[in-house]
Amino acid sequence: MFPPIEPYDHGMLDTGDGNLIYWEVCGNPDGKPALVVHGGPGSGCSTSVRKTFDPERYRIVLFDQRNCGRSRPHASDPATDLSTNTTHHLIADMEQLREHLGIDKWLLYGGSWGSTLTLAYAEAHPERVSEIILVAVTNTRRSEIDWLYRGVGRFFPEEWERFRDGVPEADRDGDTFSLLAAYSRLMSDPDPAVRAKAAHDWTAWEDAVISAEPNGKRNVYSDRPSDALLAFVRICAHYFSNAAWLEEGVLLREAGRLAGIPGVLIHGRLDLSGPLDTAWELAKVWPDAKLVVVDDSGHTGSETLKNELFAAVDGFAGR
Repeated sequence: MFPPIEPYDHGMLDTGDGNLIYWEVCGNPDGKPALVVHGGPGSGCSTSVRKTFDPERYRIVLFDQRNCGRSRPHASDPATDLSTNTTHHLIADMEQLREHLGIDKWLLYGGSWGSTLTLAYAEAHPERVSEIILVAVTNTRRSEIDWLYRGVGRFFPEEWERFRDGVPEADRDGDTFSLLAAYSRLMSDPDPAVRAKAAHDWTAWEDAVISAEPNGKRNVYSDRPSDALLAFVRICAHYFSNAAWLEEGVLLREAGRLAGIPGVLIHGRLDLSGPLDTAWELAKVWPDAKLVVVDDSGHTGSETLKNELFAAVDGFAGR
């Protein structure tokens, strides 16, 4: 990775509906614009991502999506209204940020949930996208959400039962989306002890799903500060219980809008959180994308996956 760098510019983007979106720009002001789209949803953008791009060749833009990271108001406060936090609001925020920074086209880099949001933005504004790099590719279809919060439980039955039992008994016998909606209600409870327990139960399940990966960081979901943890779980439950407000399969159906945009899809073969078939399906309907399968990686990555990411970033730097 490149040496640590600090932003040469940063600010808060006023969306006009009570939200302030934190953004920062690093690297070369005259370099190739690249936008980092973080995962979660609700993870916030890690400053370590700055080191992924050559600061001599890239103008690196980072931002925290609504109600997480350094954006305000913060979802860790149960009084924060999430009704204006949807996929479509985030797409609008990205476009407003592009205009604010005076960027004509930018490379998009997103991983996990960030890959879903990247695709949704690119299909809405293909003329504003120069290239796309996606890692741990997801489309956040209902089928994918059902797999992550129920289907993969066949590998971790004890842990999934604990996850299910984290909601009131009356909410345990419905479908996956009823379960996630119950967690969403718990994360808005005025009692901090209720919210803390729900966040613990949720991230314990997320950590269980990645626990079999031979490489990558353990406890990546639960190992974060309290406020960041609460915001992450609250926003995740909010999005996934609503299937991210996306029509089922729409990102695959509309992939033709990406024609002419070069892409690299990097996916771990051992990814139980988001199995490889989503990346495979996307590559089949997006002829300008190259699929790179990393045999030793799961959802949280590996050195091999990291090297593939650097190669993709380096390969697009001169375009």
